[in-house]
Amino acid sequence: MPHPAMQDWPAILGKNVGRLRRQKGLTQEELAFEAKIDLTYMGGIERGERNPSLYVISQIAYVLSVPLT
Repeated sequence: MPHPAMQDWPAILGKNVGRLRRQKGLTQEELAFEAKIDLTYMGGIERGERNPSLYVISQIAYVLSVPLT
């Protein structure tokens, strides 16, 4: 059985992406455009409904100017 945090990681990731996006003063649309991600997919990530690939997470981190970790 996976560690409980592993089951919640999409929600944790989404919360952090939303927080960092707002700190940068970006809208979801702006972040999605810069990261080359569909806007509805970005919304799903922030709501913890999506399981993004490492590539997508790295694109978001790059746009937000934060380390991938």
